[in-house]
Amino acid sequence: MTNSTPFYTEDHESFRSVVQQFAVNEIVPNIPEWEEAGEVSRELYKKAASVGIFGDGFDEEYGGHGQRDAIVRMIILQELSMAGSGGVVASILSNYIGLPPIQRSGSKEMKSRVLIPCLAGEAVAALAITEPSGGSDVARIQTTAKRDGEEFIVNGQKTFITSGMNANFFTVAVRTGDQGARGISLLLIEGDRPGLERTRLDKMGWLSSDTATLYFDDIRVPTTNLIGEENTGFSSIVNNFNAERIDMASQSIAFSRACYNDALDWSRNRETFGKRLADHQVIRHKFIEMDRQINAAQAWCELLSWRLNQGDNPVAEIAELKVQATTTFEFCARESAQILGGASYLKGSITERLYREVRVQAIGGGSEEIMRDLASRQLGI
Repeated sequence: MTNSTPFYTEDHESFRSVVQQFAVNEIVPNIPEWEEAGEVSRELYKKAASVGIFGDGFDEEYGGHGQRDAIVRMIILQELSMAGSGGVVASILSNYIGLPPIQRSGSKEMKSRVLIPCLAGEAVAALAITEPSGGSDVARIQTTAKRDGEEFIVNGQKTFITSGMNANFFTVAVRTGDQGARGISLLLIEGDRPGLERTRLDKMGWLSSDTATLYFDDIRVPTTNLIGEENTGFSSIVNNFNAERIDMASQSIAFSRACYNDALDWSRNRETFGKRLADHQVIRHKFIEMDRQINAAQAWCELLSWRLNQGDNPVAEIAELKVQATTTFEFCARESAQILGGASYLKGSITERLYREVRVQAIGGGSEEIMRDLASRQLGI
């Protein structure tokens, strides 16, 4: 996505060019193969690391860029998303939801052991919060971690876990105390711990992303794997969700533009009733309505990203933006499919792929209904 607003510096635009070329050269040609395989190549992580895609918000001593720049994060998400595969983006960027709690609250030893290989693309991190019994109601987490000397014994299940089949490290929400939010902790669980089993989940969309249910059966984890203090994990989870929501909004806006571009290319080359499809007024109006909604959502996303960089924390507006972005995506996917007609129903097009991925954007990271409710409470309604 090209931009000329004052939110972007020359360094931002230079980095955008790097990510654009990475998406064109390393992602676009391989999407069909990864869709069939149900996962991306592990080599992609190393290539992404080599151009700095994993470093935003992580300390330089562990291979990161340093302080988080929300504009950089938006550029990464959007330029990768323009390739037209949410599954690829979800896979290679699962580090950005699995690692932030470790960056914020992990011990120095843990940071060295986990961040360095993940930021180098040699390992993959995942976040494990959602359970079969519920998703957004984090305070009801049932997976338990009971102390036994210098270890925790972990039992329970997690589901809908992005990179769940291939992750080397899991940041896991567990119950270490009483019921409710005050009894929740975050625990690092390595993927090769005895007692961990994984089952792949088949999905409607995000086919390039390996998604799994995790089973913890008497897994023994040292207490040194505790991320932050015991029974203080809830606030870290909530903070993680806020970043995840603006990330998903950024993606949804770029997916909307990818649908627009796919339909525009088709309409300029397709002839109906003696003229290009793009020359019919009803089709031109569809493009204008798509463009109007995309531009509005993009402007809001840029503003909120800039405000995050100023130290602001616009929780309500980020929740509202996610709704705006996902409803825009749903509208654009539908209109693009209408313009492509029967071609949109054949596998292989950007529109067909993204149409199947609308729902996960509208649900993941907090559903539209949860976002509206959260925003209303933040606004004191």
